[in-house]
Amino acid sequence: MAGMKTAQQRIKLARMDPEQVADEIGGFIVEAVRRLRKTGAVLGLSGGVDSTCVAALAKRAFDRHNAQSPDQPLELAGYILPSRTSEARDVEDARQVATRLGLRHEVQSIEPIVEAFQTTNPEALRHAYHRGNLTSEIRAVILHAKAATENKSVIGTGNRDEDYGVGYYTLFGDGAVHLSPIGNLPKRLVREMAAHLGFQDLAGRVSSAGLEPGQTSFKDLGCDYEFAEVILNGLDQGLRAEELSVHPQVVPYARQQIEKYTQWYGAPKFASVPELVAEVLRRHELARLKVRLVQPDIAPITLTLE
Repeated sequence: MAGMKTAQQRIKLARMDPEQVADEIGGFIVEAVRRLRKTGAVLGLSGGVDSTCVAALAKRAFDRHNAQSPDQPLELAGYILPSRTSEARDVEDARQVATRLGLRHEVQSIEPIVEAFQTTNPEALRHAYHRGNLTSEIRAVILHAKAATENKSVIGTGNRDEDYGVGYYTLFGDGAVHLSPIGNLPKRLVREMAAHLGFQDLAGRVSSAGLEPGQTSFKDLGCDYEFAEVILNGLDQGLRAEELSVHPQVVPYARQQIEKYTQWYGAPKFASVPELVAEVLRRHELARLKVRLVQPDIAPITLTLE
């Protein structure tokens, strides 16, 4: 009976005061950049809601800091790095975001660099998945080189569902950053924050890594980030996999996700609610393991001091 009672408890979702959270994130960015003694930050602009939200938060924070400390100004620079799988609309949206925010920005196609790997890694370029990861890693190398030469930090644009939740990022690509301002915001609240900051037109944008032709996060994951948020919050609130699979908040939502996938792509990715729940939990476990790779295990050895 206790297990059934637990399974029926309402899964709580986070709410926020957008202005308060914007101030908290802005303060975090400024403090982190100044602690590292940098002159500002760089970030990759994709035209999507995550990078737009982070850019708007950082620019707002830097503008306020610069007004108070004009002798120690901080600058935000945006880099738009399209490849052959990038949509023209996304590139144009990224340009418009940079222009609207008043960012110094550059647009550089990285496709020639990707193609250069035909010499060393032709096998990677033959597979869309590996090519996509390589593309993300090339972007990271460029951003870090820009940051190093400009004495700036690299700001990440991953949200909580994406990074902590299901690990939907390239570890040494878009995951290779110095700070993660929206790492505690689920995608649902990133959209809310973007709208609050004046980017209502991008707040509802379909999520995509843009690393493969026709790629969307929903297609890859088999569910929306908002569904993953419900599952992960339930897990954090003490529900087990078998309880989540029969939970009244989860079951109709999962069925809607399965039906949506079937309508969009012609066949279901998962045959049942338990399968979909299990996949989200599997990805979450991999995401937790992925974090450890940034600080890899070091072999224990015996040394003596003489």
